[in-house]
Amino acid sequence: MTTTSSTVGAVKARGLWADGFGRAGTRAAQFILLLIAVSVAVYGLIQLKLIVIPLMVALILAAALNPVVAFLRGKGLPSALATWITFLAAVVVLGGIVTGIVFAVRSEWDELVTATAGGFEELQKFVASGPLPIDQTMIDRGIDAVTGFATSSQFGAGALAGVSTAAEVITGVLLGAVVLFYFLKDGGRIWNFFLRPFHGERQRKLRSSGSRSLVVLGQYVRGTAIIALIEAVVIGAALFILQVPLALPLAVIVFLGAFIPMVGATVAGILAALIALVANGPVVALIVVAIVIGINQLDGHVLQPIVMGRSLRLHGLVIILALAAGVILAGIIGAVLAVPLAAVTWAIIQVWAQPADTGSGPANGNGLTRVRWKAFIAARRAALAARTGREARKRS
Repeated sequence: MTTTSSTVGAVKARGLWADGFGRAGTRAAQFILLLIAVSVAVYGLIQLKLIVIPLMVALILAAALNPVVAFLRGKGLPSALATWITFLAAVVVLGGIVTGIVFAVRSEWDELVTATAGGFEELQKFVASGPLPIDQTMIDRGIDAVTGFATSSQFGAGALAGVSTAAEVITGVLLGAVVLFYFLKDGGRIWNFFLRPFHGERQRKLRSSGSRSLVVLGQYVRGTAIIALIEAVVIGAALFILQVPLALPLAVIVFLGAFIPMVGATVAGILAALIALVANGPVVALIVVAIVIGINQLDGHVLQPIVMGRSLRLHGLVIILALAAGVILAGIIGAVLAVPLAAVTWAIIQVWAQPADTGSGPANGNGLTRVRWKAFIAARRAALAARTGREARKRS
């Protein structure tokens, strides 16, 4: 009797979750658990940012440099020698770029800050005397906040957003360099090690996800660097022709800002316009604004599709949300890493969303997937056999 009652109770309990409301409640509970797991994972990554950030930077750089290593190996160089040549060349180039940027900006930093503050003051006068109904007190507070932040000793620490000491910076750079070397040397074997527990279709999709992520990251870094260089050269040359002071450090800021899509180059252009407003007047400032707008349009509609390809195009809303999340989690470093990580995430989603039988397997020269290629071969063999049979009957 007791067993029968418990069985009936269990059936009734299951019946409570069998209707639409019960299934919705189950899905809601699963979603909450997933959200908690993701939150815990993100919190853990934030606590380990000294390891996570160099690891991500090294992964992105390895994706960009991997074709160089493959090219040198294809020319007959040993794997270790190809890795060392690529690694040392990358260290020299990146070190030279960073050193040049530091010296170009540091020597004129005080003048840059003073000119920026003067530009804000000129803009304040223009807005206060213009037709816009903006309260003067609000303008004063905004100017004081911006200039105070730009001239404060905490500006550098705020820009790094979490990297609080020189020791942490040095540790992160050294760790990133070591990880980059091993990614270049043994990246394939490291990835194969993580794929060992998986088999069949799941392993194939994971392998395809890794390959696709490597391609996306490499294209993003190389494309962004090319676009940043073009924008910096064009805007820097325009500032030099217009005789705007501090053209070189402004061009450097434009180059760095281009690595934060939609925001960095625009902010750098506004900074250049403010300095032009102080030094050259409103006409030159408007010309600078027009040049910056034109470069941004050229970037979005011409340069990105040509340099990066359509596969890396993300919707503007996705970029803005990714940038916001990156800034909240890791400051400016998070803003730089947010968009490439979002592009990789979208590429992985596309791989896993494809059907199992016609997924992203290796394609042949005709662009057919593995399954379609097998069907094509079988059809060709059947046609050849039928033709051979007809010819044999004709001869007989």
